[in-house]
Amino acid sequence: MDTLSYKTISANKATVENGWLVIDADSMVLGRMASEVAKRLRGKHKPNFTPHVVNGDNVIVINADKVKLTGKKWTDKVYVRHTGHPGGQRFQTANEAMAKSSTLLVERAVKGMLPKNKLGSELFRNLYVYEGAEHPHEAQQPKEIKL
Repeated sequence: MDTLSYKTISANKATVENGWLVIDADSMVLGRMASEVAKRLRGKHKPNFTPHVVNGDNVIVINADKVKLTGKKWTDKVYVRHTGHPGGQRFQTANEAMAKSSTLLVERAVKGMLPKNKLGSELFRNLYVYEGAEHPHEAQQPKEIKL
């Protein structure tokens, strides 16, 4: 048996081809959409996926203000943060977060599904979220995909 023909090809910065994708979040469930976006950012949908390399696509999410949450999550889902000072724990419901900025709601959901290290930070930079249907990335000729 010729074992030399079974070489594992590992992607690196020189061989990676990053595309641009547009995802319309209009009437989509937040968590289901975020998991697909995280998968596309990471590059897991590609046959040459390599865990330690940024080989995913740049993802543009439009209509983030029209995203849905199921059940009573608008009032019951609570985002917790801490200021760093004693007694500095702050709570925010999904409704309050949406009123402040709907892009933060989508970004927070996607960021939680990415690796918690330098690679995750680099992947998160490839995400662009916009509230309306317009985005300034027409020059990159992004492909619109249906989820």
